[in-house]
Amino acid sequence: MANQVCLVVVLFLCLLCVESKYMMYNTSAGIVPGKINVHLVPHSHDDVGWLKTVDQYYVGSNNSIQVACVQNVLDSLIPALVADKNRKFIYVEQAFFQRWWRDQSEEVQNVVKQLVNSGQLELINGGMCMHDEAAPHYIDMIDQTTLGHRYIKEQFNVTPRIGWQIDPFGHSAVQAYLLSAEVGFDFLFFARIDYQDRAKRINEKTLEVVWRASKSLGSSAQIMTGISPKNYEPPSDNFYFEVGDTSPIVQDDMNLFDYNVPERVNDFVSAAIAQANITRTNHIMWTMGTDFKYQYAHTWFRQMDKFIHYVNQDGRVNALYSTPSMYIDAKYAANESWPLKTDDFFPYADRENAYWTGYFTSRPALKGYVRTMSAYYLAARQLEFFKGRNEVGLSTDSLADALALVQHHDAVSGTEKQHVADDYAKRLSIGYTEAEKVVAASLACLTEFSKNGCVNPITNFQQCPLLNISYCPPSEVDLSSGKSLVVVVYNPLGWKREDIIRIPVINENVTVKDSKGKVIESQLLPLLKDSMSLRNSYSTAYLGKSTNVTPSYWLAFSASVPPLGFNTYIISSAKQAASHSGMRTVYKSQIRQNDTIEVGPGNLKLLYSGKRAKLMRYINSKTSVNKLLEQSYIYYRGDDGSKDLQPSGAYIFRPNGTYPIEPEGQLSFTILRGPLLDEVHQRINPWIYQVTRVYKGKDHAEIEFTVGPIPIDDGIGKEVVTQITSNMISNKTFYTDSSGRDFIERIRDYRKDWNLEVNQPIAGNYYPVNLGIYMKDNSSELSILVDRSVGGSSIADGQLELMLHRRLVADDNRGVSEALNETVCVFDKCEGLTIIGKYYLRIDPVGEAAKWRRSFGQEIYSPFLLAFTEQDGDHWANSHLATYSAMDTTYVLPDNVALITLQELDSGKILLRLAHLYERTQIYQLCQV
Repeated sequence: MANQVCLVVVLFLCLLCVESKYMMYNTSAGIVPGKINVHLVPHSHDDVGWLKTVDQYYVGSNNSIQVACVQNVLDSLIPALVADKNRKFIYVEQAFFQRWWRDQSEEVQNVVKQLVNSGQLELINGGMCMHDEAAPHYIDMIDQTTLGHRYIKEQFNVTPRIGWQIDPFGHSAVQAYLLSAEVGFDFLFFARIDYQDRAKRINEKTLEVVWRASKSLGSSAQIMTGISPKNYEPPSDNFYFEVGDTSPIVQDDMNLFDYNVPERVNDFVSAAIAQANITRTNHIMWTMGTDFKYQYAHTWFRQMDKFIHYVNQDGRVNALYSTPSMYIDAKYAANESWPLKTDDFFPYADRENAYWTGYFTSRPALKGYVRTMSAYYLAARQLEFFKGRNEVGLSTDSLADALALVQHHDAVSGTEKQHVADDYAKRLSIGYTEAEKVVAASLACLTEFSKNGCVNPITNFQQCPLLNISYCPPSEVDLSSGKSLVVVVYNPLGWKREDIIRIPVINENVTVKDSKGKVIESQLLPLLKDSMSLRNSYSTAYLGKSTNVTPSYWLAFSASVPPLGFNTYIISSAKQAASHSGMRTVYKSQIRQNDTIEVGPGNLKLLYSGKRAKLMRYINSKTSVNKLLEQSYIYYRGDDGSKDLQPSGAYIFRPNGTYPIEPEGQLSFTILRGPLLDEVHQRINPWIYQVTRVYKGKDHAEIEFTVGPIPIDDGIGKEVVTQITSNMISNKTFYTDSSGRDFIERIRDYRKDWNLEVNQPIAGNYYPVNLGIYMKDNSSELSILVDRSVGGSSIADGQLELMLHRRLVADDNRGVSEALNETVCVFDKCEGLTIIGKYYLRIDPVGEAAKWRRSFGQEIYSPFLLAFTEQDGDHWANSHLATYSAMDTTYVLPDNVALITLQELDSGKILLRLAHLYERTQIYQLCQV
């Protein structure tokens, strides 16, 4: 027995005495003609906010939610690349990279520059974030991309070649032609397309296409596009190598147990052949990474080194480190013909009954805030340019950064956790506060007379970011003591423009004078109790305290402002009764059985049924349009997922029944009439209030809706929709915009690229609406323009609908792990979120609506900017410049050209962008100087 023990010990010691040797892996493989070439593309997809905030993701805090630290990714990546010159990596999100870069020593920065110059590290896509493609406006997409590309050019003198939109939930035509082809990309790659579309493309080997997305630019703006056969992850669960991942490693030490090189090589070759069988040419790409991987980069590269070494020894396929640039160069060299793709890739479903169309509307307040801040940024940087950029003081940069972040595909999309949405809003608020000071200083400089330029301006301009809830302290001043309120109205567009200004005031007898001292027509409208209630609660939520001033009226007057300039209006106490200024009193309709009530002081008349208290007809005497028209509200019951674990949620729209929302109690509404506009106030139910405005000089109706708090005490999530119904024969066809530009034809229950199997007849026909939606028949076009991104559709012929708000009780199992249940707390009381928004409705003779959609769409995106100050008396023009235009007084931009950027850069150069607004008959392009 003792001898047996001794023998075992000797054998064990012999195992420990095996000679140690260093294993050098051959990773130098290039492309091998005639073989399947597997391009291994290491990457990490780093969301700039989703489950954690952008800061938490960067530093790696709040790991109870998600273990993710981008700082670790970049810290470990560089030495891993330096260790082997054949290794490659691509990085996308500049919001993270720039933070990390600024913290590095000069020595590390020089190493990184060498890696970029050699092609080992490729900076692709290049924006501050990987922006969403449904909710952002194209101007915001351009701005956030420009911020990233400019920094890459400054630091590395390179320009990204590749578009890498792997995670957005559907893909827009504007992304293809404007943000890819015209940006200068050679290739666009993404992962998410409809599961039915993907199956057909896999079967037909059409995952790689030439995408010709612009009808107007045609082949001059097409882009080679690749779609992942799976997702943006490795080809199977066998190829994940983060610390803690469960994929089998390549165990190549024959002196240890579990040696598996032959098995792992077979796994690799099998996966490669499977993908090659659905791909044209002998080149395939594997995306080696996924969300927040490479936090310890060596674990991935060690395994890929082994795969390249042993797979190439095996010889059946060829494996190499690669990048998308290398991959697309090889594809082009193959001289293959590629199928053509037009229009876009919306909507997206990842499986049956799972359409990602709910996020088109999710978090509508955030979507509205983003759009408001985007418009403000456009105007603020113009004014910053006029004054002269301050290199050391306040600037618009903070707002630019915040807007760039919030274009992320889990930000403005509304698909982030609540605390992350709060973080985005906080950043926007901080950016606005700084930009607000820039705007005030710039207007003070422009309005004050000075031969020596702008030196210590003294005028204190204030602004009203909460004007949408009737809260504007600068205008709520007592004018009875002789003071005057000065209102400077700035127009950021390149056209002369007239519009109605509405501000809350506390005095009844006021008069409005223009910049020449002439009294102009104005109108007082009472601030009704519904508006006051919302103002009081939400201003308290915003300020943390109750307000001590209560305005009684809205003051409305018409402002006429030159292009790229301002005009000044003086509001003071009137010596006579208000009626002297043409103001009128409230008219409250008395509902009688068969009454027809006409609303509108101009060419446009809306006819309401007194019996039903509803809109019934639209008449425009100027265009001879006379159409039946109804407007109503419904809600879709959000499916709770009890049948198949697929509920409606932040991403997914899955209705489970349609329910009309009818007025409760006696039918009535209030009409306010005046010389400038008429208003129709309707209490639809306890949580929906609506104001319809018809202006004297406008041929459209403005509908302002207040929705919320949506009740969920019954345990039912609700998705609130407004429907506009006409007698038009639309033949299942309607049109929605692409990121605020091209309009794309949509046909209900139809896809151009495959035979659609309809399993969700409502959700599967929803599309993103950024600018507008319209339908037409042989005689008319009905158009609706929106003030923020929403979801919209035409579920029935002659009808358009917009989803305005959603509040749900279940998570949709796409990673957020929160129900979309937004609340607002005032002191200790919390309730569901109420939102206020607007849409604009117009009916034109067929073929005559495009100009309104384009021109007025720009006015919606870029409203007047208002600034207020006080003075004694009304002699402003004696000491200040009362009107101004940066353009020659004899010139305005043509109707088809919009000024979308005028900005002074850090270098002192000026960035000027002009956009052509029309399609097809004119060249539709973006000009940048």
